[in-house]
Amino acid sequence: MFSQVSEINLEECQEKAKDNYPLIKQYRLISLSENYNLDNLIKNYLPQVSLNGQASYQTQVTKIPVKVPGINVPEMNKDQYKITLDVSQLIWDGGATRSQSEITKASSALEKEKTEVNLYTIREKVNQLYFGILTIDKQLKQLDVLTSDLQSNYNLVIAMLKNGVAMVSDLDLIKVELLDTEQNKIELTTLRSAYIKMLSLFVHEELNETTHLQIPDKNLSIQEEINRPELRMYDKQYSLYKVQESAIKAKNMPKFSLFAQGGVGRPGLNMLESDFKTYAMGGIRLSWNFGNLYTKKNEYKLLEIDRNAVDVQRETFLFDTNVQLTQIQNEILKYEKLMKKDEEIISLRNRVKKAGESKYKNGIYKMNDLIGDINAENQARVTQSLHEMQFLQSIYNYKNIQGN
Repeated sequence: MFSQVSEINLEECQEKAKDNYPLIKQYRLISLSENYNLDNLIKNYLPQVSLNGQASYQTQVTKIPVKVPGINVPEMNKDQYKITLDVSQLIWDGGATRSQSEITKASSALEKEKTEVNLYTIREKVNQLYFGILTIDKQLKQLDVLTSDLQSNYNLVIAMLKNGVAMVSDLDLIKVELLDTEQNKIELTTLRSAYIKMLSLFVHEELNETTHLQIPDKNLSIQEEINRPELRMYDKQYSLYKVQESAIKAKNMPKFSLFAQGGVGRPGLNMLESDFKTYAMGGIRLSWNFGNLYTKKNEYKLLEIDRNAVDVQRETFLFDTNVQLTQIQNEILKYEKLMKKDEEIISLRNRVKKAGESKYKNGIYKMNDLIGDINAENQARVTQSLHEMQFLQSIYNYKNIQGN
């Protein structure tokens, strides 16, 4: 159940939409996965214990080829058995565990930035809905002005009818215009209701027809720097490739560990004893896989190719973003010029309408012509309202594309 909201602004809508979007849960999943992986890597330095058993039969055994008179040299049994408990403790793995931990952290940071990139698209959707509602509000207000204007002329025609200086058809023409205006109100109100419901789902709040949407500040300062999450994502990719280089280096280093083995078998450590014996041994072990050196050079080259690919992606993104910003800058300048003309056009249309009303009162103007003048003035005001909203939306689109 959503909570009721009486007033809200654009920034609040963007933040609430991001916080309540289902994809935000991905952050928690990424963090959990990172913690589990890091915990598993730390356990590489815990003692490793294994229990092993073996029973075998062999066709030949080792014999002493010399016979000594008076001495019975025992022979090994062809069936042999052993069970051992092996314990090993890693001392140094060449930095492999540390580098894998860094890769895990860098991969998680990259996945979070990818999620941030996906979440960023919500801002554009919220902007479209928010400014769509504000634009409809402007149009509804203008329809109220038009209705008031038509009603005034409707009352004028009624008075003139009583004096016998107007025709009933003139009254019918105004009635048609009033009905058309009511139809337009119904369409816009229905569309606004749909936009409000969609915005409510995004922000996870109950918005309705009475909720006041604050008009954003048109004096918003525009910065030059691009601060989009895509750029941070590219930086995280660079960081991941850097720690992967250290993993390649660690993979080619020797590894040292302690080991201990205890067991019982026949034979024991003395191969010539035929009875079951317990035994134990321990020491230090070195392992060094030289086979990884064959691919080391190519692995570094592959990482360099990946880095170059990210450079291309980054350059392409910045190029496309700057093209968009240039286009929107031109739109902002266009709407600024158009709004300067709107006031002049409305003033002239108003003068023409008033002159038409005066002519109609004097019987030298037709109602069709007067209605045309009224609609022309109304259209000029509607155009002014649209230009104001388009100018405002362009500023926030610029901000959104910049990432500020």
